[in-house]
Amino acid sequence: MTRPITAGVDGSEESLAALAWAAREAVRRGLALRVVHAWRFQPHEALEADGPRAQAERARNAVADAVRHVTARHPGLDVSTDVLEGDDVATLLGAAAEAETLVLGSRGHGRIVGFLLGSVGQQVIAEAARPVVLVRAGDRASAEVAGHEIVVGQQGAPEDSAAALRFAFETAAARGATVRAVRAWTLPPVYAYSPASLKLLDDAGGLEPYEKKALAAALGPWRERFPDVPVVEHVEMGSAGQVLLSVAGTAQLMVVGRRAHRTAVGARIGSVAYGVLHHADCPVAVVPHG
Repeated sequence: MTRPITAGVDGSEESLAALAWAAREAVRRGLALRVVHAWRFQPHEALEADGPRAQAERARNAVADAVRHVTARHPGLDVSTDVLEGDDVATLLGAAAEAETLVLGSRGHGRIVGFLLGSVGQQVIAEAARPVVLVRAGDRASAEVAGHEIVVGQQGAPEDSAAALRFAFETAAARGATVRAVRAWTLPPVYAYSPASLKLLDDAGGLEPYEKKALAAALGPWRERFPDVPVVEHVEMGSAGQVLLSVAGTAQLMVVGRRAHRTAVGARIGSVAYGVLHHADCPVAVVPHG
């Protein structure tokens, strides 16, 4: 089954930026675009005639207006719309499960970091079974220029980052862009050393060479699968979030992974993804993995 690129829209500036981003990505990948809007009846005592049918009609008209702008820019694009009554989070999670990628909008930077990513966006990103891309209000197609890279974070063993690397390479291949694969490392505490780990480090020639070999091993299958995609291997000492943000200025898109499992307090985004989502200027893709 071919999955569409799906955009969640609510009429806001940020959701319209997300819709425009989703449309461009659908065109690049030769996929359909699905536009989803969730609404719930809001009773108004002063407007007795403003019932569910009238509110639903306004929602459909708002989505239709947004879609007309997209189809005018991309006349050959296959676009479908769904205006669904129900909870925002549940509706978007359902849409994400059927999508290649779900694209949402963000209000952008504010003085209070907590207001950057709304509660709906946080819940959807934390629980979605498919990749979710967050697009800032004011995002422009001009940011997707030659020379700008698809930046992807790589951590742990190759299988830990396979989903994020796949997404990054597929995106780069569709855009003719370079992948910058970033692996950050820090000095482990003394108690983390063991005879086995010390032997691995000794065989690799030290900590940094070991990290470089680990990154090269994770990238190997994707280099073979996408031989025409240029790759920059970036290994740097520091926290993963800080190192990723240090190269965000030249990124078309930042790709980070998220463990797709629930904890005792529910699903979580993860500290690296959370930090990047709140501070990167470029769109950010959060890709779940096992």
